[in-house]
Amino acid sequence: MPANREAVLAALKTVTDPATGTDIVASGVMRALNVDAIGAVRFVMEIPPAQADAYTQAKAQAEAALAQVEGIGKVSIVLTGHSEKAPPPDLKPQRAAEPKGPQKIPGIDRILAIASGKGGVGKSTVSANLACALAQQGRRVGLLDADVYGPSQPRMLGVSGRPASPDGKTILPMRNHGVTMMSIGLMTNEDQAVVWRGPMLMGALQQMMTQVQWGALDVLIVDLPPGTGDVQMTLAQKAQVDGAIIVSTPQDVALLDARKGIDMFNQLKVPIIGMIENMSTHICTNCGHEEHVFGHGGVAAEAAKMGVPLLAEVPLDLQIRLASDGGAPITVSQPDSPQAHSFQAIARKLIESGAA
Repeated sequence: MPANREAVLAALKTVTDPATGTDIVASGVMRALNVDAIGAVRFVMEIPPAQADAYTQAKAQAEAALAQVEGIGKVSIVLTGHSEKAPPPDLKPQRAAEPKGPQKIPGIDRILAIASGKGGVGKSTVSANLACALAQQGRRVGLLDADVYGPSQPRMLGVSGRPASPDGKTILPMRNHGVTMMSIGLMTNEDQAVVWRGPMLMGALQQMMTQVQWGALDVLIVDLPPGTGDVQMTLAQKAQVDGAIIVSTPQDVALLDARKGIDMFNQLKVPIIGMIENMSTHICTNCGHEEHVFGHGGVAAEAAKMGVPLLAEVPLDLQIRLASDGGAPITVSQPDSPQAHSFQAIARKLIESGAA
């Protein structure tokens, strides 16, 4: 019956390492032990070259010890060692690589993130209307739909079809209403779920930022998903984000989550340039009665507490919803309406402050 590994190790432990005085197994000089199915034994003894004679004797002792083990077949022991005059190469870099911080995207002057602590507060509607309002005032505007799980910008901007890629690497974005737009929703069917983990999300976001041929833009608006997750962190860590706008309803529950979003941007060192109170008030189209469905003043109080401007109080209005669902935001379909004026006022404030 062939010898097993345990029997071989037991025999080798009787051989003394001339350099340390311990056995060759404990000292680590014996390496890469292999005992095959027919009892053949092979291993390497990595030794100091200056003590080759002493280890030649140790090798002979190891061979003699193994010859006493029942079931041992052929024994092969190789002595090897690095020259003391020529130490092994240092494969470590001479200087630790410096981690790269957020980078500017070529051709894009400024990046504005539109964020919310929770879903359903109208962040994407605000993003689409703000992009169109800025374009109407002469700005070169891009809109990146980074809400990977719920991309809605293709519908809101009335864009369909698949973006082209002439070389298999560069992606040509879509354009409508004066806005250059890219969304993961253009790469999937409208009713197809995007089932991705964090690394895939981060990879997709980086591709949409760096491989899309955005051209020369004054501002790129990034419509972020709700919450404080991988997409927000990746954007702030990889791209130089010039500011974030927080969208919230005046409802207490929405403000609780909005504060978490604000804290996230503070930790990521992205400045908050303003807040928007969406669905601020509802005016009945029949009687003109004004009602604060979700409360009122909460976002203004939070903005004052932070020392940032309240950019607008956007009403809860049926026409805003209908225009977005129809593919032409209210700033495009009804530019002279009071509802559109809210978004146009935000655009003017951003331009005047240099944020856009």
